[in-house]
Amino acid sequence: MENEKEIIIQKLKANGCRITKQRMELLDIILDNRCSSCKEIFYRASKVDEGIGIATVYRMVNALEEIGVISRRIVYESANREDDNIYR
Repeated sequence: MENEKEIIIQKLKANGCRITKQRMELLDIILDNRCSSCKEIFYRASKVDEGIGIATVYRMVNALEEIGVISRRIVYESANREDDNIYR
């Protein structure tokens, strides 16, 4: 896990991201837990550091997406889409 964390930190630095204490805390939370949303990450982070804002969480998640470490996908989709099998 530490090796994975170090690789991610190096990728973030190479992408121009400063590695702050709050970003390290967020990275630990993301790596140690299976969080389903930025709000969940924020909830866990605010227990560790009340100074972490939701915007910091979103920026960190976006930075991790940019370097290909995590992937978010759309969870909500219309049930009326033509390619859905619901109405067939």
